[in-house]
Amino acid sequence: MAKFFMKFSFFKTLFFFYQVVFRQSKNPKALHRNVSNIHPNEGKYQKYLSLFAHRSNLSNQTMVFNVEEALLKSSSLFPYFMLVAFEAGGLLRAFILFVLHPFLCLVSEEMGLKIMVLVCLFGIKKKSFRVGSAVLPKFFLEDVGLETFEMLKKVGKKVAVSNIPQVMIEGFLRDYLEIDFVVGRELKVFRGYFLGVMEEKKRSKAALEEIIARESSGRDVIGISGFKKSLEYNLFSHCKEIYLVRKADKRIWQQVPREVCPKPLIFHDGRLAFRPTPLATLTMFMWVPFGFILSIVRVVIALTLPHRVSIPILGYSGLHLFLSIPQTSQRHRSLTNSKKHKSKGRLYVSNHRTLLDPLYLSFSLQKDLTAVTYSLSRVSELLAPIKTVRLTRNRDQDSKMMKKLLNQGDLVVCPEGTTCREPYLLRFSPLFAEMSDDIVPVAMDSRVSMYYGTTAGGLKCLDPLFFLMNPRPSYSVQMLDAVSGLSACHDHSERSRFDVANHIQNEIGKALGFDCTKLTRRDKYLILAGNEGIISKP
Repeated sequence: MAKFFMKFSFFKTLFFFYQVVFRQSKNPKALHRNVSNIHPNEGKYQKYLSLFAHRSNLSNQTMVFNVEEALLKSSSLFPYFMLVAFEAGGLLRAFILFVLHPFLCLVSEEMGLKIMVLVCLFGIKKKSFRVGSAVLPKFFLEDVGLETFEMLKKVGKKVAVSNIPQVMIEGFLRDYLEIDFVVGRELKVFRGYFLGVMEEKKRSKAALEEIIARESSGRDVIGISGFKKSLEYNLFSHCKEIYLVRKADKRIWQQVPREVCPKPLIFHDGRLAFRPTPLATLTMFMWVPFGFILSIVRVVIALTLPHRVSIPILGYSGLHLFLSIPQTSQRHRSLTNSKKHKSKGRLYVSNHRTLLDPLYLSFSLQKDLTAVTYSLSRVSELLAPIKTVRLTRNRDQDSKMMKKLLNQGDLVVCPEGTTCREPYLLRFSPLFAEMSDDIVPVAMDSRVSMYYGTTAGGLKCLDPLFFLMNPRPSYSVQMLDAVSGLSACHDHSERSRFDVANHIQNEIGKALGFDCTKLTRRDKYLILAGNEGIISKP
C-alpha cells in the first residue's frame, strides 16, 4: 500500500510540474511575465503591439532591434545560407548543406548556425565574396515585415543586431533599409580566405555597447527583440523600454511593397529564382538531371529543325512564346512578308532580358536576323543559330558596321547593353537612332521559376543553358508601332539623337509597365561584380 501511495505521489508531482512549466510555455502572457521577472525593472518590458499604440513620435529615439526576431517574418535562416552555399560555393556545397539539414534541426540553434557558417563559407575568398550585396538583398526584402519597416522609418537612429555573419547582412540593411549601424558576427580570415568560423559574441557585444554609448546621448534607447533572442546581446541593460515580438505577431505581418522601399531593387545576381526552403531545394536537386537533359534536347531542336517545325515541338516541351502585333499598323501586318521596294533591312530595337532575346524575336518572325551585341562569350557565338556580330564600342566603327549589316538584311539590337531582371529599363544607347528610317521597337519580357538565365558574376556561356533548364520558361514579344530614325529628320543635332532613343525607351516601358532609368551597363556591373562588365575579345 505504501508503494502505491509513493507512485501516486510521484505522478502527482510530475503532473504538477507539467501544469506549471508546459502550460506557461504555451501561454505567451505567462512567458512574458517570466521574462520580466528576470530583471528588477519590470516596466521596461512591453508587448510589441503596444509600440504602435503608444509611440507616435520616434524621431528623437534610438532603436536597437534584432534582425531575425524583429524584422524578418521567417524564423528559419536555412534559405539564406543555401543561397550562399549555391551561389558562392557551387552545387556540391549546396548539396552538402541540404543533406545536413535534418541534423541541423536536432542540434541547438547556435550549433546549427556554426555548422551552416562552416559549410557555406569555409575556403571562400573574402575579396570576391559579393553574395551579401548582390544576391541576398532580394530575398531579405521579400521577408521583411511591413509593420517593423514602417516603424523603422519613424526612428531617428537605427541599430541592427544579428547572429548572421556581417558580410551576409550588412549590405542589405545599409543600402536598402538605410540602417545606421549593423552589428553582426565577424568571420575569421586566414590569408584572404574565410575559415568558416565566427568570432566570439563578446566582440559583437562590445561593438554594440560602443555604438549605443556614442549615439544615445540625449536620446532614449528602445529595443525590439524576441523572447528567445532578447538576452543575447544584453539589450536590456541599455534600453529604456523593451518590446518583445511573439511568433503570433510575425504570422500576421505583411510583405513590404516594392514602391515604399527607400531604394529600389533594380539589380541583383545569382542563379536561383526561388526561395530555397528545404522542400524547394529538394525539388531543385531532383529536377537537375531532368532539367539538364531537357535543355540539351531543346537546344538540339532549335538548332537543327526549321522554324515551322521546331516552334510547335518546343511548345510541347514547355517553352512558351507569346507574340503581340498591333492590328492597326500596316507595317506590322507585313512583318513576315517579303521585303518589297526596300533597299535596306528593318532595324528592330529591343529591351534586354536574356541572351535569347534575338532568338525569340527570330522565332516570332520565323525568319533569320542578325544580332549585334556589346559582349558575348565565344561559346555562345558558336552555338547561336543566327548571325551575331560583336560591337567594338567605337562609335564610328560600330556605325559603319551596322549600316553595312542593314544593307544585307534585318538587324536586331539591344541598346541597353546588358540584361535587367527587374521591371526597369536601363538607358538606351542612341547609336541605333542614326542607322535607319525604319525602326521597330520590340518589348520583351521573360518568366522563369527555378533558374535565372542571366548573371553578372558567373559564366556567360551557361546563361542560355540555365534558362532552358526551367520547367516552363516563357517569353512575351510585343511588336510596337514603327518609329522614324534620325536620318528622316531635318535636325541632325545631338539632342535629336537622344530624343529618338528616349522616345523608344519610353514606349517600350509603357508597353511592359516598366520604369525607365538612366542607369547603364557600367552601373550594373560596378554594383554586382565590382567591375565594368567588359569582356575582352579573345
